Amino acid sequence: MSSQLPPFFPLRAGRVHEVCGPASTGFSAIAAAVAGGRALWVQEAWLADMLTPAGMMPLLDPAKLLLARTQNQTDSLAVAEEALKDGSLSLVVLEVTRPLDLREGRRLQLAARAGGTTGLCLIPEGMGSNAAETRWRATPIFDPAQGDSTLMRWEIIKNKSGTIGAWHVHWDAQTHRLHVVPPVGERPGSAGTPE
Repeated sequence: MSSQLPPFFPLRAGRVHEVCGPASTGFSAIAAAVAGGRALWVQEAWLADMLTPAGMMPLLDPAKLLLARTQNQTDSLAVAEEALKDGSLSLVVLEVTRPLDLREGRRLQLAARAGGTTGLCLIPEGMGSNAAETRWRATPIFDPAQGDSTLMRWEIIKNKSGTIGAWHVHWDAQTHRLHVVPPVGERPGSAGTPE
């Protein structure tokens, strides 16, 4: 496990990436904060879990987050494609509820390249597209020493332009920085490690 963030985070602009796992919303919010600028979050209206911009305050200014609720995934793809092509946003997040076929994934990639915008699809586990540049799995990690819920394990499980790996990361809300944190057994002062 590396002690530095990979060279492919922040996510590469002009490409569409994917994230799955129970902490995928947190990963996406941190990606939006790191990207800076405004972000669009596209979600189907029937989904019970609705994003609340005020809940993102520890990560980013809610005024920089636009929400779009669509009737179905076809509408979501159309909104995301136009937003990626436009180029006025730094990040477009799309919640996917069914697998994207290669044509849909490729259209998103072409739109992201045309607009120079970063795209991020939140996908259910095991439902990735072949067109994605990178695919991440984000899971929360409980750490009684930290006392908060921002410690996560980020694992890159697909990468078209590099290697795969895993990192424990912690978002510092006060400094608005992402820190790589060694796993518990490898921290200074842990059993078997020098202080």
